[in-house]
Amino acid sequence: MLDANLDAAIARRLGALLARPRADYWPLHVDGTVAGWVAPVRAQRLARFADVFVVADESVAFVAALTTAAARTHALERVARVLAGEGALSSWRDECYAVAPAFDAAPWFLLERAAARYFGVHSWAVHGNGLVADGEGLRMWFARRSPTKAIDPGMLDNLVGGGVPAGMGLRDAFVKEAWEEAGLPEAFTRGATEVSTLTIVRDTDTGLFRESIVVFDITLRPGDIPDNQDGEAVEHRCVSLLEAARLIAVTDGLDQVTPEASLVVLDALVRHGAVDPHGAAAGVLRLMKTTGSDT
Repeated sequence: MLDANLDAAIARRLGALLARPRADYWPLHVDGTVAGWVAPVRAQRLARFADVFVVADESVAFVAALTTAAARTHALERVARVLAGEGALSSWRDECYAVAPAFDAAPWFLLERAAARYFGVHSWAVHGNGLVADGEGLRMWFARRSPTKAIDPGMLDNLVGGGVPAGMGLRDAFVKEAWEEAGLPEAFTRGATEVSTLTIVRDTDTGLFRESIVVFDITLRPGDIPDNQDGEAVEHRCVSLLEAARLIAVTDGLDQVTPEASLVVLDALVRHGAVDPHGAAAGVLRLMKTTGSDT
């Protein structure tokens, strides 16, 4: 079990990084339902697209002519490309998220992934804790993100992690990411254990980040070495659970763990008895397990 100082350090860092939004956001409505949240300055920028949006009364809505998912998707692709050309988005991903009232529901529209935070839509991701039991006890794998990644370049990450693109199921996305990021074959990862769902809502420089992370535990064998396939990870490191706790407390320098991966690691540390479930760090985790996806 962690000492109180390290537990408190984790709570301070994650409590700050994952704090609920402090900025004001205007709702993005589809048929009277909130589909996203847009900062006022960004909403005013959208008002230029008068054939796509109605911006009024501190809210954003689609014009009456855009009545179908296909029409909204087509219009949003054009808007997103203009915004990207103006430098308002992160790097273009050429991959869409399905924006819907629930994961399996019919989408309101599809949206280029680079624009998800600009529009404050709710996205889904899958992350995997790579765990191995050896003579030193239970250990955990970390991956270092490529320095060319659009978001959090060079930071430490979970062994597996990625957004779920439109049209793909959660487990299929996990199997895909596990192969691309760690070289783990489908026969090995298809049966990985789904253990938690964590929901994050936080401010970022590019907009409101709203994401539910479905967490899996992967048990690797001693001697198994992750092998990145897609160039998105440049290093792997296997550490004790105590060292994993120390890493998610690091506030600067080369060994920072991404905010989302830190939360996923903390979830594993609590479940596997390395962190006091009644301590300050676990309190941050409980908030992420009970918070809804809307601001």
